[in-house]
Amino acid sequence: MNLIGFQTLVNREIKRTFKIINQVIWPPLVSTLLYLFIFGFSLGRKIQDIDGVPYLEFLIPGLVIMSVIESSFSESAASLFLGRFTNSIQELLVAPLSYLEMVLGYVVGSVLRGLIIGNLIMLLGWLIVGVQPANWGLYLLFMVLISAFFSCLGLVMGLVAESFDQLSIPSTFVITPLVFLGGVFNSPRHLPEGLQQFVLANPLYYLIDGFRGSMLVAWPAPVLRELAFLMVLAVGGFALVLAFFRRGYKLRA
Repeated sequence: MNLIGFQTLVNREIKRTFKIINQVIWPPLVSTLLYLFIFGFSLGRKIQDIDGVPYLEFLIPGLVIMSVIESSFSESAASLFLGRFTNSIQELLVAPLSYLEMVLGYVVGSVLRGLIIGNLIMLLGWLIVGVQPANWGLYLLFMVLISAFFSCLGLVMGLVAESFDQLSIPSTFVITPLVFLGGVFNSPRHLPEGLQQFVLANPLYYLIDGFRGSMLVAWPAPVLRELAFLMVLAVGGFALVLAFFRRGYKLRA
């Protein structure tokens, strides 16, 4: 494995994150404060608990993983698309890197961004609400795998998209609605019966539910089963991106 080339690609992705820090780091933190104020300290006062968990404690894991999902997807999608758009991707293709190393470089860089943002929000939740992971190992494993899965989806979109407008379509019309309906702000048990079935058919519900179970001791979630489901998604997403790269799909001019 070309470790120098791989590290260079990862470093490039991290430097890109910090060069646009005002676009990718501070907005999620500000949004989290707003969500805590509106849903937690305002509306949350009328909600005593959800399945035995105080509402503010229930809310924090959802806000953490929502930011991880959004940042991981947007990082990998935008980075690869800009490489294609500016034709700088050709420099990467002629570098002594295998397709596996290229995909790993993009994914690891995106996962590191997700970890930075997610843990900053977790720290914010700990300072304001006092919530911290009940199981650090599961917490980090869920965060890394969820970030990796959405990084892979972002890479797929970075290859498929033909314009900046197309690049934003999945996030706006697919990922964000599924995340909001996946139990970030409420439990499906509090929804009408017909809508409950829709939420339970949403795969993101099981990712959010498992992550919440890794942070909250009292949360009744089948964490190991949901972790296994997440592993299948992450491996499948990575295999799909690697197949696209090996075919050279929209990579070569």
